Amino acid sequence: MYNKFQQYLQAELKSIEEAGLYKKERIIVSPQKAEIKVNTGKDVLNFCANNYLGLSDNQELIDAAKKALDERGFGMSSVRFICGTQDLHKELERKIAEFFGTEDTILYAACFDANGGVFEPLLNEEDAIISDALNHASIIDGVRLCKAQRYRYANANMEELENCLKLAQAQRHRLIVTDGVFSMDGNVAPLDKIYELAEKYDAMVMVDESHSAGVVGKTGRGTTEQYNLRGKIEILTGTLGKAFGGAIGGFTTGKKEIIAMLRQRSRPYLFSNSIPPMVAAAGIAMFDMMARTNELQDKLHSNTDYFVAKMKEAGFDIKPTQSAICAVMLYDAKLSQQMAEKLLEEGIYVVGFYYPVVPKGQARIRVQISAGHEIEHLDKAIAAFTKIGKELGVIK
Repeated sequence: MYNKFQQYLQAELKSIEEAGLYKKERIIVSPQKAEIKVNTGKDVLNFCANNYLGLSDNQELIDAAKKALDERGFGMSSVRFICGTQDLHKELERKIAEFFGTEDTILYAACFDANGGVFEPLLNEEDAIISDALNHASIIDGVRLCKAQRYRYANANMEELENCLKLAQAQRHRLIVTDGVFSMDGNVAPLDKIYELAEKYDAMVMVDESHSAGVVGKTGRGTTEQYNLRGKIEILTGTLGKAFGGAIGGFTTGKKEIIAMLRQRSRPYLFSNSIPPMVAAAGIAMFDMMARTNELQDKLHSNTDYFVAKMKEAGFDIKPTQSAICAVMLYDAKLSQQMAEKLLEEGIYVVGFYYPVVPKGQARIRVQISAGHEIEHLDKAIAAFTKIGKELGVIK
């Protein structure tokens, strides 16, 4: 039976490769940080990690994880409600709620699980979900698992959102869901306007803070801090795998009754192992660090402003950004791959993004800035982009 299926897969893979859309994995043989080593032996600067605060190799977090390994073991071998809850898990949940100004938190193995497990336990066919068209794939998949009526509005388009809310008055409960930062463009959701419409049309709001937590807002507390809405949004989801140390683990934080219902009925929570104690301990140490100092967020914001300004001066087409994501627009898929390969030769590790990750004709290189970058790293990347950009006719 597999012979026919094998031939089908081989043909599909060949067509993907011929279209210039085949994804190849580069191999890193060092810790994740601004300066990394790949398996070719080459030292390069990493400009495509979600390591926004430069914490992936932070010694304080490493020490906390090592201590937890010695004191609490390697793994839990259980889901939370059987015998998979340590005091570390509860303490981390408390720290997350404190950081975001919410009432309670529930941990997941990843934010993909948090988004996959949030809708179905809370809403049914009597209710409505109104979703931004550029929301993350995990939100889209989570919505598919729920029987609620679905509405979709164009990215950050408040007129379309209001029209959806008017239509959704036919349903019992309404939930607006949006990314905090849209990961391919770097724009921040207009949460102030979304909140106003939610108030007007009796709707709740959910924000995925994966790319905004640790980044957006003066102290990195995300979109609710930026728009002065701390504690007012019903549901926030996020990850420990980006700005917050880069390991693994996701969370949903918000109103206590919502979190309580998720503990009872959210399938990814009920049927997945608890996150390892060392990850929980490192997470606690990270949130303690965030409470002590704003140094990393300040450096990240300064680095981002510097890089974007210099790239625009060089003539690159940069998407408007309010985050640490800088989308260098190239539009052609093969060109994005070609430019990324040439930049790697110059010691700059970036990746081209193209369909189906972004719409057809919207290929780009997504540059992600980190507090781990120094000015000399940024200058080297700008020089390399300028050199290769001129070679390939991207800029004059």
